[in-house]
This record gives sequence, structure tokens and C-alpha cells, in this order.
Amino acid sequence: MVAEDQDTLRFYSEEAETYANRIEHRSYERLDSFLIRLTRNCSILELGCGGGDDSARMLALGFDVTPTDGSPELAYQAEKRLGVPAKVLKFDQIKDRSKFDAVWANACLLHVPRPNLAAILQRIERALKSGGLFYASYKAGKQEGRDKFGRYYNYPSPEWLRQAYGSSWSLVEIKNYMGSGYDNEPTEWLDVIATKAR
Repeated sequence: MVAEDQDTLRFYSEEAETYANRIEHRSYERLDSFLIRLTRNCSILELGCGGGDDSARMLALGFDVTPTDGSPELAYQAEKRLGVPAKVLKFDQIKDRSKFDAVWANACLLHVPRPNLAAILQRIERALKSGGLFYASYKAGKQEGRDKFGRYYNYPSPEWLRQAYGSSWSLVEIKNYMGSGYDNEPTEWLDVIATKAR
């Protein structure tokens, strides 16, 4: 199983410094609404940490964060910013079992090829403790495709996502909102918060 698209990884490798250090107004509204459901000092695995923005906020708020990214170049940028190790971890390399209280995967699982997403979600579910909380965000759509930078997106609908998550979660909440991304294009996003069954 290839969990990452090679052209997408190449983009992040070549653009790592620019991508990680771009200056933009950043809202932490979704991250904060996720963290308020957790207890301080709980363990959080961040997937696709990029330049480390979200990990930095979680660490500052007292959470035990493990930042990871599938791109060695982005993990290096995050490590420089955070002053703590950022592990290079591709999604199909997640092997932990019942280790984390929560998983934060902001705008990264949207690059997983559609046929592989359900298996990756199962790996994440196994890495969570009973009752653990999991956040992921996706660019909404009806069929997979690429953006102007050549990055692959699975572009799911809410219905497609519910099928991909399957029945191993006790609750799956999906909300949509309008936003943007690195390409500055108006984009419909899907936020998914799932709770591991106890």
C-alpha cells in the first residue's frame, strides 16, 4: 500500500522552507475547539505537522505532543521551530497501539489516495486509546484530482467519508465551512471529529 502520492511529497520536499515559513493570518479556532475537549497533559499525535504551527500552540498550552510529517524536509523545518524532535512518519508507518489520547491531522489526510484512506484510518484508530479523539480536515469534492501545484487530493463528499471511516468509531461528526489554502483559492472544507469506541 502506498499511502502517499509521490508528486505531492516532491512538492513538499522542494517547497518545505517556503511552505513552513509563509507569513499569513492564522486562526486557531478549530484547533482550540478540539483541544477544549481534552485534558491538559494528554498525549496528542500530530500527523502532517508541516512547519509546526499547531504543535507549537499545543505545546504552549501544556499538551504532550508528538509532531510528525511524511516529508523529511518539513519535519526538519518543524524541529527548528519547535526545539523538540519532529519524527518523519508516513501514514502507512503508523504502528502504535492504544498509545495516544488524541490525533490531530489538519489538512494532510486529504492527500491519501482514495483506495488507501480506510486502511490509514484504521491505523489511526488502533493508535488511539479507548475513547480517544481524532480530528482531520479535507477539501470537499466528488472525485479525486490535483491542484495547480500538482498535489493530489482525494476530494471526498461527507457520504464518502462516512463510508471510509467505517463502524469502528462511536461518533463521527462532519462539518463543512468555506476557507482557502496554500493556493489561495476559495475552498469548501470538511472537518471530521471522530471518537474511538470504548
